[in-house]
Amino acid sequence: MRILVVGGSGLIGAHVVEVLRERGHATTAVARTSHPGVDHLLDVGSASTEELRSLLAGHDGVVYATRTDEQRPLPKPIYPQFRRDNVDPVVRLFTAARAEGLTRGVVMGSYYTYFDRLHPQWRLPERHTYIRCRVEQAREGRAAAGPDLPVAVLELPFVFGRAGDRLPNWAGPLDRWARSRTPLVAPTGGSAAASARSVAEVAADALEQASGADIPVADENLTWSDMLARIAEAVGRRRRVARLPAGAARAALRLGGALQGLGGKESGVNPTYVADLLLTDLFIEPTTGRSLDVALRETFASCPTPAVERGTPS
Repeated sequence: MRILVVGGSGLIGAHVVEVLRERGHATTAVARTSHPGVDHLLDVGSASTEELRSLLAGHDGVVYATRTDEQRPLPKPIYPQFRRDNVDPVVRLFTAARAEGLTRGVVMGSYYTYFDRLHPQWRLPERHTYIRCRVEQAREGRAAAGPDLPVAVLELPFVFGRAGDRLPNWAGPLDRWARSRTPLVAPTGGSAAASARSVAEVAADALEQASGADIPVADENLTWSDMLARIAEAVGRRRRVARLPAGAARAALRLGGALQGLGGKESGVNPTYVADLLLTDLFIEPTTGRSLDVALRETFASCPTPAVERGTPS
């Protein structure tokens, strides 16, 4: 196969390119900025359908691996901006892919859509603009692709790993905290997690099978306490993680939401409701069972952060 990887220089995209090439597939890496291994420079967020058709011509499949930072506060209302960043580029990309006769696609999505399916009573799209746009991204991207172009949506949690100088955007702050003398504290709850390499292998499988499924991806499920302890161990400062009372976590997050509101801003994941997620076990079953130890060491071995990969967790 010949596969176009949009966001091919990023943490996940670079691993997708690597895995596909290891399996004997030809790849074309596209990114907004020049970087080793990038074949074409293009801002997919603003590219027209015709520009995308020209880029997609001759390919069998396409992977959309660009990300948006859902935590960054923006002036209200934020929905138009989040839709421009998350939904519109995917619709144009798969409209172009359908016109060029591509036969398979993958979108790097969010595990929040997985939990929305499992727990509609949580009203996640209603409460969080980012999750609403992720739901719309999957639905409208598939509609644009049509029945002859199956699109798999990989529902991603925290993703650990490194691709050159690319790291998760939260790696730097957590690395500094783990190395500092500040006590490590964590509330109840936790999250699924995966390595960038595992994500890439699942993406390659989906392309080879021309899958159109929603595919939640996880290597391990970690409590927040376990995650911080593993990070501290990875940086060489193994120590105890104390319990942060749930009430304190809720109060801090609600205060953050109130301060955002006073400043006329919002973030994609609403601080008013995010405690409901933070204090829950956001676990995916089944997991791959692969250990995250290597990916943790890659992420935190020497982490005064050179460059970041935005929008993880998904």
